[in-house]
Amino acid sequence: MDDFIRSSAGRQVILLGCAAALASMIAYMLRFELDAQLRANDGPGVTVFLAVVNIVGLASFIYAGLRVRDFRNEALRRRQAAERANHIATHDHLTRLPNRYALERFDVTGMAGPNAEMTIGKVTVFAIDLDGFKKVNDLAGHRGGDLLLVEIARRLSAFTQRGCIFRLGGDEFLAVASGLPPEKEEKFASMLIHALTRPVQAGDMMVQVGASVGYARWPEHATAFAEVCHLADVALYEAKKHGPNRTMLFERGMLERVSARARLENRLRRAVEDDRITCHYQPLIDLKTGDICGFEALARWQDESGTMISPQLFISLAEEIGLITPLFEQLLAKACREAAGWPDTIRLSFNLSPLQLEDRMLVERIGKILQVTGLDPARLEMEITENALMTEPELAETLIRGFRLLGIQVSLDDFGTGYSSLAQLARFQFDKIKLDKSLVPKNLAEGREAKIVKAMLGLGKSLNVAMTIEGLEEHSQLAYFLAEGCDIGQGYLFGRPMPAEAALAYIAERQHTRDVA
Repeated sequence: MDDFIRSSAGRQVILLGCAAALASMIAYMLRFELDAQLRANDGPGVTVFLAVVNIVGLASFIYAGLRVRDFRNEALRRRQAAERANHIATHDHLTRLPNRYALERFDVTGMAGPNAEMTIGKVTVFAIDLDGFKKVNDLAGHRGGDLLLVEIARRLSAFTQRGCIFRLGGDEFLAVASGLPPEKEEKFASMLIHALTRPVQAGDMMVQVGASVGYARWPEHATAFAEVCHLADVALYEAKKHGPNRTMLFERGMLERVSARARLENRLRRAVEDDRITCHYQPLIDLKTGDICGFEALARWQDESGTMISPQLFISLAEEIGLITPLFEQLLAKACREAAGWPDTIRLSFNLSPLQLEDRMLVERIGKILQVTGLDPARLEMEITENALMTEPELAETLIRGFRLLGIQVSLDDFGTGYSSLAQLARFQFDKIKLDKSLVPKNLAEGREAKIVKAMLGLGKSLNVAMTIEGLEEHSQLAYFLAEGCDIGQGYLFGRPMPAEAALAYIAERQHTRDVA
């Protein structure tokens, strides 16, 4: 209403109304003067003039009333339009839930009550993230994903009062609950997960997702509501690190871990930008001849302080923050250039991240790197873990077919540590199968582990696929796998991962030893 009054249209309506009212007042005042003139000089002209003045006055009053009515109607329409615009701006168009902008304007004190600042844990904020939502989009399409989100919003809305469930974007939600004692918060979070993980009908198929929940308390953990939301998100991140369908209450130690991760993330970004991550190479030995048949490239990162960062740590971090593709291209290009200087009989073995199976341009990327570096595709071997195959079997099948068209060999890595499905060996064609070092039997006699290894080696022979064993560290282990007919060995017994210069020296030394023998 105030905005309309201050507008030019509003000022015009008010001026017209005031003018009409003023004209009516003048006409009313003139009536008494004209009435006196009528008595003194009773003539037809005066009578007519008086009638005209009365009619004008009456018309002015009617006009003023109509303009006031228009003014009120226009103000109502503008107010309704403003309310609609505000609702659109503060609500998600798909789920109709309040959005992030609405969360910024949320009045937590009004929800908690006038004495909430004196009550620890009066309001609890739950940050919620769905696990496996991308898979639903892939299987059921975006329409199926939208149907899932709408149902998730409906289920969440049943847990707290209206306006206290927010969709922050994608598959991220936030719930605000009041009056929960600390001992009931964990149960509330578990109930959220139970509700969200029930199957949902999405179009023609039933789909299911997991959920992770982190929560923090206002004003116990922070007096600013926005900060409490951030702390709930920190707890959510910790919960996701421990696997799907987990809940976690915020603790102060989480902030330091998140800060340390953020610092490591920044250092990793700089290292990738500056191309500071290098390749080391661990030899692969033909157990039948004793010759070097290849090297496996392994990523190594020494930061500015000289500290070696674990590959398991920075590779998984690169996957999380979207750096795995540029890092992969950098390392593969380095490894191919360095491998081009090895004898033609020595292959380069390179690992693929499970996330890279989603890259439909991966075969083209690798082909371009081979062209630039000049490495023969037949000398490159890509290693794919069996768990990655189970995650994206269709994409993996397309990827393996593309590798073969280029002439690249494919190895099944870490066989025996995940699903170990024989269906994978029937569906996919591999050049090599790599047994994980955890399968090296502790009892080299006829124990259960030894029987399993024998069965796996026999399976490789029947499929005419070369078998590689990792983790050889002792001569007794080498003798055992030689006797069982294993094809290739890898481990500290033959050599630790080494820089490119050391790999060249290793090749020369092995050749010299063979020539002397």
